[in-house]
Amino acid sequence: MELWSSRFGFILAAIGSAVGIGNIWRFSAVLGQNGGGAYLIPYLIAVFLFAMPLMMLELSMGRHFRATVVSAFKNVQPRFNVIGWLLCATVFLILSYYLVITGWTLGYIVSSATGQMESFARFTGSYEPVLYFIITAAITGIVVSAGVQKGIEKISTVMIPFCVGILALMAVYVTTLPGFVEGITFFLSPDFSVLSNPLIWSAAFGQAFFSLSVGEGILITYGAYMNTETMIPHSAIIITIADLAVALMAGAVIFPIVFTFGLEPTIGAELAFSTLPKAFALMPGGYLLGIAFFLVLFFAGLTSAVSMLEVTVAAIREATGLSRRITAALFTGLVIIAGMPSALSYSAAGLMIGDVRILDFMDETVGELGLPVSAFLIAVIFTWFIPRTALEAQIGGGGMWLRLVWPLCRYLIPAVLILTTAARLLAGVDFPGWRFIPGTEFVGTLPQSAGAFIILAVLTLIILAICRLKGCGIPARLRGWL
Repeated sequence: MELWSSRFGFILAAIGSAVGIGNIWRFSAVLGQNGGGAYLIPYLIAVFLFAMPLMMLELSMGRHFRATVVSAFKNVQPRFNVIGWLLCATVFLILSYYLVITGWTLGYIVSSATGQMESFARFTGSYEPVLYFIITAAITGIVVSAGVQKGIEKISTVMIPFCVGILALMAVYVTTLPGFVEGITFFLSPDFSVLSNPLIWSAAFGQAFFSLSVGEGILITYGAYMNTETMIPHSAIIITIADLAVALMAGAVIFPIVFTFGLEPTIGAELAFSTLPKAFALMPGGYLLGIAFFLVLFFAGLTSAVSMLEVTVAAIREATGLSRRITAALFTGLVIIAGMPSALSYSAAGLMIGDVRILDFMDETVGELGLPVSAFLIAVIFTWFIPRTALEAQIGGGGMWLRLVWPLCRYLIPAVLILTTAARLLAGVDFPGWRFIPGTEFVGTLPQSAGAFIILAVLTLIILAICRLKGCGIPARLRGWL
């Protein structure tokens, strides 16, 4: 198995997985919709008490088993093999529409560079989103096909420092804007009255898990490529702080611009793709700022997309024996096919299910429900079905981190995931902060549940059928069905 070339390379790759569009676009949009600085309190609690311990667990199990998501579950008990494929299906489907959004950022880079920045309505009223989606998916596939060190690690060591550097420069620039103080005040001043709303806490937990890429199996895969000298607790702290720093820098850039030009900070998706471009057009040299901003979004989205594709590619390679290049090419093609309805839904075709765009439907079914279920399964199976000594060997026996991570992942995190997911399904209300893509249409709790179950079940069976062609480990009952 190919390993990371160094601890530094691993940390940048893991930061690349964590730092995505969710840190920049979603974090700012959800914060704006949920009381400004007040949202930071539950968010920070969720990050450090829930997401970071689960990150340590995933990295530890990946290195302990030296396995992909599927074989890691299978090594616990053979019957858990299917759960590994379920996680692969979840990540694959999230990737299919995540690439569509990443493609939007590529389109805005081009329009900014040509000085013809389009409105979001005009952009999605053409077939450009489909073209940029295909290009972005192809780039992602090329990076994954190059391997762990020459592909994933190499692109992360270039793009992550670039993103941080550009955001830092933009943060310095916005201090000269007249709305800087008002924007930072909105960003950091909490309205404690909103903290009594349990829905905000639920939204914060969802953002924390999505932002740090936990609960998706990505960090199990990346953990398998770690050498034994890398200290997991220290690495997890660095990754978490870096991820949080990028989100805070992005907010510190976006809100001063919003308040300088009298824009609305609570409008969700339009904040990045409609509102900010209007502000860039009014600034001296604003097209350069627009290029820089959307480059950061694109690079952040691309590194996260690469990590998601690697989960499935690694599992299929292990199961079938196919080469990395062939597997990456095959699943790049499949993700384009799977994501095409989502791409077409935000194009001139306007593809919908009823009155809901396909991308919105995918986000509210697989995105909102698939991720917490995956995180729950990871937390439960790797603490209830294997001895504590497995985690102890990876993060240090008898230390503070073991005493913290084990009970949190064994008891508290599963309980919180059950409560927050049940609250979403039973509340029957439309709460924008729950969505991984802010600003999408609410489809209702019954379609959410049924849609998530059907979509994930079908894709899991398809992946199992593909694996059956190579005779990989499938439980006897499922072999009978296939």
